[in-house]
Amino acid sequence: MYVCICRAVTDNQIRQEVSHGASTMREVGQRLGVGTQCGKCSKHARSVIREAIANRPMEDPAIWEPSA
Repeated sequence: MYVCICRAVTDNQIRQEVSHGASTMREVGQRLGVGTQCGKCSKHARSVIREAIANRPMEDPAIWEPSA
């Protein structure tokens, strides 16, 4: 579904950016342009970002622990 009509950005594109490390509206805006023109999509875009972050798979903590 289109979230930002001005820049033709979909919710799937926003989720993809979150999966590639974006975690704020500013980061997604810089990468996709969402929310940078008229701004009417910002509220919905933020909710998609929050949802995508909440559903992001947890990293394996064992990867980051130093080996003994």
